Amino acid sequence: KWCCPPGRRVQSCRLGPSPPRLLTEEEYRLQGEVETRRALEELRSFCQSPDFSAWTAVSRIQSPKRFAEFVGGASHVTPNEVSVHEREFGLESLFIDEQLFEEQEEEEEEEEEMCNSDSF
Repeated sequence: KWCCPPGRRVQSCRLGPSPPRLLTEEEYRLQGEVETRRALEELRSFCQSPDFSAWTAVSRIQSPKRFAEFVGGASHVTPNEVSVHEREFGLESLFIDEQLFEEQEEEEEEEEEMCNSDSF
């Protein structure tokens, strides 16, 4: 601080902190994958610790076998769940959304043309 001119310090204080840099879509997706993987490993580790009451947890969940497989290292989602997710949120759903929006736009244009022709 002693090497900066006094005017420079005052100017930077007035501007306040700079806003954080926003993530790109790719960075956001990657960060989500990394953090999810880390949190699942942390959960798995906790479930294997002596502090975890397995009987209490198993008595409250719908699928104890699936939970045991997860704790043992299996995936937290089934192949069927992955395929449903891909259908709803993957590239296939984007194509369907595009088609729906195109149809809506065409209908709106037709309605607009009809309104314009009726007014003359």
